[in-house]
Amino acid sequence: MKIQESAENYLEAILVIGKRKGYVRSIDIANELSVSKPSVSVAMKSFKNEDYISVSDSGEISLTPKGLKIAKKVYERHNVIANALIRLGVSEETAYADSCKIEHVISDESFNRLKEFISKS
Repeated sequence: MKIQESAENYLEAILVIGKRKGYVRSIDIANELSVSKPSVSVAMKSFKNEDYISVSDSGEISLTPKGLKIAKKVYERHNVIANALIRLGVSEETAYADSCKIEHVISDESFNRLKEFISKS
């Protein structure tokens, strides 16, 4: 199932914040993505209904296995593409900004070939 780029960004942010802080709250996502808290609330309600996340009674957000699968895929693409661009001489800032766009549109075939190429060089 293909989900929208913004949804992938939210799920990736939940993964990254969770790794960094050990927990995730709506305000953390709003700060990470520079979006409003009401926007995060709307997205989280949708993600909860679609079984991408769960929310504890204390408001902590966790990825479900379904959400984690997507988040890990996007996160891997983000890092592999950014590192490839950096190895090509692109500045780190530009590489990560560009990888954030490319990660959503690159085909599985192209990504897998890029990943293979990087691992061989």
